[in-house]
Amino acid sequence: MPDPVPLAVPPVRCTARALLLGERIDTSGLERSDVISTAPLAFKVGSSGFAVLFRYGCVVLVGLSPIEEDEVLRGLRPRVTGLAAKIEDEVATIEIAPDRDDQVEIGGPISVKDLAPARLLVIADVLAKNVGLVRDEREVNKVLELIEPFASRLALTGRAPFNRRNMLRLIGQALLVHHRMSGRIAIEEKPDVLWDRADLERLYARLEDEYELKERANALRHKLEVIEETTRAVTDIIDTERSARLEFIIATLIVVEILIAVYDLFFRLSK
Repeated sequence: MPDPVPLAVPPVRCTARALLLGERIDTSGLERSDVISTAPLAFKVGSSGFAVLFRYGCVVLVGLSPIEEDEVLRGLRPRVTGLAAKIEDEVATIEIAPDRDDQVEIGGPISVKDLAPARLLVIADVLAKNVGLVRDEREVNKVLELIEPFASRLALTGRAPFNRRNMLRLIGQALLVHHRMSGRIAIEEKPDVLWDRADLERLYARLEDEYELKERANALRHKLEVIEETTRAVTDIIDTERSARLEFIIATLIVVEILIAVYDLFFRLSK
């Protein structure tokens, strides 16, 4: 008799949810017996779930029930610095299919052979970077909307707005976003786990393409350059106009002082 054909193992699906809770998460002192990674900190939750914490304020929850998610988030909130007024949330479906190669379908689930710690960290890294980009894109768009009235007034009247403090505030917001992108989140840096698991490079590249991390980071960087150049140009115009007004005031005071001196001299001679 021919050997029986092995039955295909049906794929198992679970949900991965990335949330941007704030500016930073303090992971110090979170020693646990079920830790699977320390950088980023990742540990098991419940029977089959995982939580991955990124210090730049993001947590990725994989395979957790709503009750388990609430428990993890409730425990993390005291450790979050700069709680976000609006929590960015990204949900992805992970399909575990041992008989398939790792693949990412456009608009579909993330298909992996297994959910070993290395694959989990690669997926969590991309999802966390994605929600970080969503927050930064929203903030940069707000800054661009604020700059538009200044540019419109300059185009219509030829005069810059006089509120230099607002312009400096816009520059500060742009610099903060730039710092987060290049310093904290480091969009273009690959996760450390790839140093030991080069075989997962393809999975990371596919996820990076699916979420368009590089393209969005480049577009965001271009917008930041436009913001910085525009605000600095307007600030320079404001400073120039201030200098011109100050020079006019000084010249006026000098003329007044000369007139007073001439009047005083004329008054003395006329006695």
